[in-house]
Amino acid sequence: MNEEREQSREEQAQGSEETCLEELSAEELAKLLEEARAKADEHWDKVVRAQAEMDNLKKRHQRELEQAHKFGLEKFVAELLGVWDSLELGYQAAKENHDIDKLLEGTELTLKMLADAMGKFGVEQIDPKDEPFDPEKHQAMGMVEREDLPPNTVAEVIQKGYSLNGRLVRPALVMVSKAPA
Repeated sequence: MNEEREQSREEQAQGSEETCLEELSAEELAKLLEEARAKADEHWDKVVRAQAEMDNLKKRHQRELEQAHKFGLEKFVAELLGVWDSLELGYQAAKENHDIDKLLEGTELTLKMLADAMGKFGVEQIDPKDEPFDPEKHQAMGMVEREDLPPNTVAEVIQKGYSLNGRLVRPALVMVSKAPA
């Protein structure tokens, strides 16, 4: 019943539109047509501009992404250049001068420079000696009997691990204590 009423209303609306259009003169119809064309052209221009803007945004985003990939490590490299220079100076000093104390001091300063540079970029060293074994951060290379340490404690660090902004980059290679037999 409701569907029949709606259909009847739609038919009446169409009929009244046709009657209105029939009553309009050719000049008025031409004017309405021109207005409709102008509005359509305006909408078309907006669509074309929006499409061009989207294309430009996509291209700019792609360029910025390529630049980020290409030069993302620039600051990191700049920090490491000082360490590189220091290592080269130490190498030259070792070839020319065999003063072990100066070489040790230079190596110690170079290691500090490297640790500072890495720290600026969120790289942390994992040195778990005498800490409880954590399989999330440590890789056990073997077990050693130790009376002075509780079981499952890192007794020896074979190779330090590293994390970058909290994410493990390389686990520490460790020997884990166990109770004597």
